[in-house]
Amino acid sequence: MIEELQRNGRRFVLVGTAHISQKSIEEVERTIEEVRPDTVAVELCASRFEAIQNQDHWRQMDIVKVVKEGKAPLLMANLLLSAYQRRMGEKLGVRPGAEMLHAVQKSKEVGAETSLADREVSITLKRTWGRLSMWKKVKLISGMIFGGFNQEEITQEEVENLKEMDVLTEAIASLAKEMPEIKEVLIDERDRYLAQKIKDSPGQTVVAVVGAGHLAGICKHFDEDIDLDALNSLPPPSPWVKLLKWGIPLGILGVILYGFTFMSGEVSLEMIKRWVLANGILAALGAALAGGHILTVITAFVAAPITSLNPTIAAGWVSGLTEAWVRKPKVEDFEKLGQDITSFAGIRKNEITKILLVVVFSNLGSSLGTFVGIPLITSLL
Repeated sequence: MIEELQRNGRRFVLVGTAHISQKSIEEVERTIEEVRPDTVAVELCASRFEAIQNQDHWRQMDIVKVVKEGKAPLLMANLLLSAYQRRMGEKLGVRPGAEMLHAVQKSKEVGAETSLADREVSITLKRTWGRLSMWKKVKLISGMIFGGFNQEEITQEEVENLKEMDVLTEAIASLAKEMPEIKEVLIDERDRYLAQKIKDSPGQTVVAVVGAGHLAGICKHFDEDIDLDALNSLPPPSPWVKLLKWGIPLGILGVILYGFTFMSGEVSLEMIKRWVLANGILAALGAALAGGHILTVITAFVAAPITSLNPTIAAGWVSGLTEAWVRKPKVEDFEKLGQDITSFAGIRKNEITKILLVVVFSNLGSSLGTFVGIPLITSLL
């Protein structure tokens, strides 16, 4: 699928691809060979380019640092999206992102420059995450983890049909119908971003290799002046989020203090007991579902009632660091990571992804425990 555009005397040839299609690879190479452009722009950011170029890049990951910096959910989402493409690619014998690598290689052969035209994937995921409510975050994660491992056979014809949609969006297509925020960030924003980056590429003739699902959007926005800084920014948390982040813990402490002051010690102790059990049990259950070590499960139970009252730290961070200390990921975990992320059983088995899963599930359990615990203790007033 090819579109050709003209702007200010410059020629832009857009090649729409399916990210796991052999035909797309051939079409990309043929187009670059025939057009012989000054620049080849590809739908990759720096981190994704490094990931598909260097299959051993996971070995350089510091899992403890990832947990401490609160990036475990972001990394898990990235891994799940990569796993979706990998599973489909393996069934067809095509490496995900191969057409992008071939485009880069072909650009060197014809003496063209290479331009990375996509927005950094971490920014895309953070902007997506920031727009979702708590319930939709839970629904998205569960859908990606439990609903994304469909083992049905995929034919070459079905893959070619994916040219009608970006593979990244296909991974969560069913959820996107109920969550327009996802489509807006993953598709609409990136359409505009890609359009501007392609226009910013040097040279009179540019070949752009993008997912076919972006072609219509890129053409639609091609004559607009897009503010890339706005699309790269991370909006500050809502004042309501900040208020709830600090207000809920202060409110809970206030209720317990009220019980001690104006009611009885027995009532306040019962409040504390209910708060500990609601947070501790659900956080521990999350850690257990993730396959965490018994010490990790106990840590989650102890940490959750405390961390839920401290907005600066999360239960998942504590349990995740405990899991990392107990399990100590080995070299083989890094070596098998690419394969293990293609199934839920593999995610729970691999020590690296298990740590990430412990962080995510412990945090979800603690958050649910907070919402369960509030009515349990206020009912005693």
